[in-house]
Amino acid sequence: MVKIGEVELGEFPLLLAPMEDVSDPPFRAVCKENGADLMYTEFISAEGLIRDAAKSVQKLDIYDYERPIGIQIFGEKIESMREAAAISEEANPEIIDINYGCPVKKVACKGAGAGILLDLPKMQSMTAEIVKRVSKPVTVKTRLGWDDKTIKILEVAKRLQDVGIKALTIHGRTRVQMYKGVANWDPIAEVKNHQDIHIPIFGNGDIDSPEKALEYKNRFGVDGIMIGRASIGYPWIFNEIKHFLKTGEKLKGPGIEERVEVAKKHLKFSVEWKGEKKGIFEMRRHYTNYFKGIPNFKPYRTKLVETENYMEVLDILDEVGQTFQYSNVAI
Repeated sequence: MVKIGEVELGEFPLLLAPMEDVSDPPFRAVCKENGADLMYTEFISAEGLIRDAAKSVQKLDIYDYERPIGIQIFGEKIESMREAAAISEEANPEIIDINYGCPVKKVACKGAGAGILLDLPKMQSMTAEIVKRVSKPVTVKTRLGWDDKTIKILEVAKRLQDVGIKALTIHGRTRVQMYKGVANWDPIAEVKNHQDIHIPIFGNGDIDSPEKALEYKNRFGVDGIMIGRASIGYPWIFNEIKHFLKTGEKLKGPGIEERVEVAKKHLKFSVEWKGEKKGIFEMRRHYTNYFKGIPNFKPYRTKLVETENYMEVLDILDEVGQTFQYSNVAI
């Protein structure tokens, strides 16, 4: 049984990655229904929280059906991060997570996110202050290093464990790599299998199929896997991986009817949470993946991303279901 503090996550938990403009409550809802064991919010600016910025505060919205859930924060100032962690704790998540992995220039080049990998003493001090400030278990998500010359992930893990974090997720790329190239899980395995590491270690990067999940589980020995981009428009990946790990058999992928129903459910959550205009707009990034593999889908995608009325979008989704219901395409 993998535990983060007193939070029980099962034998080999599958985590939903915190993804900016993706991992909101509507998206988390469909991922939870399809097998995600632990989910994180989008990353939230510490400065935004302590200044009560509406966009940052809205990201604290969590719902009982999502539990267990972690709130992830980022920032470069230790005092701001301490206070942001305290504010986040008031929203009553199970976990407070620190983002030490975001590679985006406007974050990392200010010393937040992956930028703190260039200052390990500061990373350790910041983490220690957050752990002392909150009573919830604190976890961290990070990368291997800033670049290939600064990969010190084992030292990072030891430092963070020493100051009290309860789990560590490692993305198998450096900041310089961004999301390019192949994720390197060998350093993740080195951390997981080191005699001095006692907290759960989760691997992240390139897991996009049940077969790869099983291969990486066996090959690298991690306690669980965090899935990010592969879940966008395809929340079924969590249950598909679980079934494959348990039985060795692949589940049949969702047919067009199920894809339409989940897309409609996702859209409904999105409109309810954000309002019609914003909910419809922010849903648009998901349609391509929900209907990936359908031939001649482009005209419907165009309609979906141009339509601004909720009922009309639902009608288009129904039309997609009716048009392709007899399609034998493996999607």
